[in-house]
Amino acid sequence: MDGRAVAFATSAAGVAGAALRCRRATGLGLAGPGALLSRRSLGVPSISVHPPAARLPLRASLSSPPSAAAAAAAATGAPPPSAVNPAAASGRPPLDAAAYAHLPPAVPSPLPLPDVVRGPPGEDMPTKYDPQAVESALYQWWSESDLFVPRAPKDPSLPPFTIMMPPPNVTGGLHMGHAMFVALEDILVRYHRMKGHATLWLPGTDHAGIATQLLVERSLAADGLDRETMGRDAFLERVWEWKRTKGGYITQQLRRLGASCDWGRERFTLDEPLSAAVTEAFVRLHEKGLIYRGEYMVNWSPNLRTAVSDLEVEFSEEQGTLYYFNYPIADSDEVVPVATSRPETILGDTGLCVHPEDPRYAHLVGRRAVVPETGGRTIPVIADDYVDREFGTGALKITPGHDPNDYEIGKRHSLPTINLLNKDGTMNEAAGSFAGQDRVVARESVWAALQASGLAVRTEPYTQRVPRSQRGGEVIEPLVSTQWFVRTESLAKPAGDAVRDGRVKVVPPRFEKIYFHWMDNIRDWCISRQLWWGHRVPVWHVSPAATGGAGAAAATATAAVPASGDYIVARNEADAVAQAAAKYGPGAVDLVQDEDVLDTWFSSGLWPFSALGWPEKTPDLAAFYPNSVMETGYDIIFFWVARMMMLGMSLTDGGTPPFDTIYLHGLVRDASGRKMSKTVGNVVDPLETIALYGTDALRYTLVTGSTPGQDVPLSMEKVEANRNFANKLWNACRYVLGVVDGEADAAVVSSLGTRAVSGWTEAELSALALPERYIIARLHALVASVSSGLDTLAFGESARQIHDFLWDEFADWYVETSKTRFWAAGAAADGADAPSEAAVARQQSDARATLVYVLDTCLRLLHPFMPYVTEALWQRFPRPADQAEPALITAAWPAGGSVDADAIRRYERLQALIRSVRNARSEYRVEPSARVPLTVYAAPHVAADVRSEAAMLGLLAKVDVSRLVVHDVTDGSLDGLAASGGTAADANGGGDGDNAPAAEAGAPTSTAAEVHLVVADGLRAVLPMAGLVNFAKERARLDKRLGKLEADRAGLERRLSAPSFAEKAPPAVVAATQAAAADLDEQLGSLRQRLEELRALAAAEE
Repeated sequence: MDGRAVAFATSAAGVAGAALRCRRATGLGLAGPGALLSRRSLGVPSISVHPPAARLPLRASLSSPPSAAAAAAAATGAPPPSAVNPAAASGRPPLDAAAYAHLPPAVPSPLPLPDVVRGPPGEDMPTKYDPQAVESALYQWWSESDLFVPRAPKDPSLPPFTIMMPPPNVTGGLHMGHAMFVALEDILVRYHRMKGHATLWLPGTDHAGIATQLLVERSLAADGLDRETMGRDAFLERVWEWKRTKGGYITQQLRRLGASCDWGRERFTLDEPLSAAVTEAFVRLHEKGLIYRGEYMVNWSPNLRTAVSDLEVEFSEEQGTLYYFNYPIADSDEVVPVATSRPETILGDTGLCVHPEDPRYAHLVGRRAVVPETGGRTIPVIADDYVDREFGTGALKITPGHDPNDYEIGKRHSLPTINLLNKDGTMNEAAGSFAGQDRVVARESVWAALQASGLAVRTEPYTQRVPRSQRGGEVIEPLVSTQWFVRTESLAKPAGDAVRDGRVKVVPPRFEKIYFHWMDNIRDWCISRQLWWGHRVPVWHVSPAATGGAGAAAATATAAVPASGDYIVARNEADAVAQAAAKYGPGAVDLVQDEDVLDTWFSSGLWPFSALGWPEKTPDLAAFYPNSVMETGYDIIFFWVARMMMLGMSLTDGGTPPFDTIYLHGLVRDASGRKMSKTVGNVVDPLETIALYGTDALRYTLVTGSTPGQDVPLSMEKVEANRNFANKLWNACRYVLGVVDGEADAAVVSSLGTRAVSGWTEAELSALALPERYIIARLHALVASVSSGLDTLAFGESARQIHDFLWDEFADWYVETSKTRFWAAGAAADGADAPSEAAVARQQSDARATLVYVLDTCLRLLHPFMPYVTEALWQRFPRPADQAEPALITAAWPAGGSVDADAIRRYERLQALIRSVRNARSEYRVEPSARVPLTVYAAPHVAADVRSEAAMLGLLAKVDVSRLVVHDVTDGSLDGLAASGGTAADANGGGDGDNAPAAEAGAPTSTAAEVHLVVADGLRAVLPMAGLVNFAKERARLDKRLGKLEADRAGLERRLSAPSFAEKAPPAVVAATQAAAADLDEQLGSLRQRLEELRALAAAEE
């Protein structure tokens, strides 16, 4: 029975109303865990006698000590990293200096920076960041200055950090999946490079056997040519020419994304060294008895004429036809009704199957059925518990040659396998009179013959899952074929154990279950493809020499006699000839190399070490293997990640896993969560997005929208918002640089650069004013948190923390506060002394140093995420005179420092006070330009902070500083007051706003139309409203709003009270209406309370 067949009715009379049993079409060849579904061994494989090459001892995996970020996080209360650090080059110990002898020194000497990056001398900084003017020049400067190459570690105790870029297909064009992996991997690489590790990100491309050959064959067809006519050598030369002409397009596009990989080490999977590694791997696995030749069922592509993996097969729901016919029982008038979606496969049936305990068919088991349209060929009726006797008829046609489930049944019952198809999808001689017809044509021909013979019953429409070639679009056929494959059971166990025992971490951990299921249920892996473009199988088939020669005559009596199926596995032709001469005698046999090539995933599985020079003892292999992180999409955990694990642990000494951590990212989808598809028309071109918004905005959007293993919805609105974030950062830097330019002393400017690198001592920090201490404390906490986040691969959260700090804490609060140092430095609260000229100068100096230090540190933190805008800005900042850091890309990662929790608490009180005043102004519709008086009651230490930062209240809350009165409250009357930030209106009338309480007073009492603000424990304020609010106008507005809400609420009440609504409306609609009514009740309550407050305030003012 074929993979889309069904069984139905138990007799001809029951056909019309029979229930159908649908058998789900399964993946073939590489379906489920592994490549092999079924196989028949073609004999014991011959063993290569070539000795294995010498191998490198590999470093053991060790636990790392706690990171500096972890220690800082613990000290500050920031979120700590996980106990085991999965991202650091962490699992491995540092190497001795000799391992880095082939690398350049830690500090680079870059070329002169292009003027377009920093701007011509004397030219004002543009008011808007233009990524198109900067990105190309900056990337070229990085690359030509060798800033992407791995360098000797700045600290010898640091282990190396390695990522091997997942090699995109050489045929490919840039898509959002590439943008995602480039963003994530580049973040890790830039982070570890700045931390001082010897950091290698090695790029490359995959030869993509099927995709490339398909493209070239289409090109040949347009010229009236085909590969068979050209011959193998001429065809391969044509493919290489195509690769030389068009094969570098994808890597040029990757550069547009800011990929800081070492292009000098770029690899192509068909380069000679990597091809040699593939051959070596095949030979070694064969020597271990792990590679052999056998027969099994595959996904067969008739157009490509090769087996393909499940990754190249896509299933689609399509409308087909179900054909019902009667299967005659030999020497009887009985028939068994059966159904199939492919009548042409009837010609290959070798069994009719029923359940062994089904009494309806017990009398037929052991008898024979006649295969229609085969001239009377008969097949056995067999019993197998695979059949569900309760579903449909319980009778299945068995076609072992063209259905994977039938193939397994056929093996259990020793049924013969009949292959009906030629490689191009036409019917072969086994199809009898239907030979030569395309399988689709034969389907109708066989059905017509069944109709003519009276065996056809009926047809009906049938929706089925149809497997189609991802590359060519044609229907994939199940086909039994002779292939090369790898025994995987012994390879899978250590690869599974490495994850189970924690030597390899999977992020997110939920994918471990999927990984284990695949490893624990693995089947042998088909590694041969019937293509010409790829790594040719290093096997030479043996046959007796066509003519006897001197060598054959000289063969000794003890020499082996070549037998059918003999072959030699060798590293090259000369090696094969030598082996043949040793085994059969010189000149006694002819050798012909196998025509197949190896599965692309076989060569890709070697990528973590073959690209570093394996099996040779290269310096890069010694320094950078095993890798640190393998970052890729979760959709290829089976096809690639698992195979890298198996091959790496099998082929390198010590059973060392090829990497410490597997990070699996999700797929990029459109803003609605749909898969991007050209058919749907929702594909977003990364290059078009970059042209509109810049590379940084796209990268940042992909990263901040991601969590490990989750798909990422991509919204252009978010990309635009992150472009705006880059502009906000640009303008914050313009402000800071403008403040720095106000300092004429070059030595002072240079000292600012030194401060940015060296930070602050505890004594220096304690001498700063509260806002400066606050922002530095928050910055140090941010450094610890972001470092911890990147160590634990929390990319999205780390990026969001930097954004929130820069946008909210720095730009909205500290930058605005710092303006008071330069333009309102003399402001003081009523009764307070104005600061001296020396104190103002000190404040300005401290503010400049703080601005430069904070922004320099933030540019370092943000650089891995948004490399272009950060480097362009950082190059404009003050630098120390010795200039030990020529580029941000190689500058030191921030060390952070202590976190002053007291400064954070105290400054947050001031923020709460400002927010309370702002809220009251907004709530009562105070004119935005109006400056308001304010009276503050606070504990003495809080009152001192308010007086010190009176100018801050003046700027950020529009308080009239000349009418800011601050009272020290020492009687404890403010203790325990809830901090709400809200307002309370009192209207007792009488009194005079100028009659302020005494210098020391208790909690305030109402004396006029005023709003009381309960800000925080130990802090309360009074905002006089006299003359600030047009009470009549505001009451009219609120009365109008109240009338509308009351009308809406009455309408909902009528609806809810109607009996027909409660009885007939769906429960969800009733619940939603009740919720809307409750929400209106809450709004009405708040609005009525507000109107009462306004009436009280208006009365007090009168």
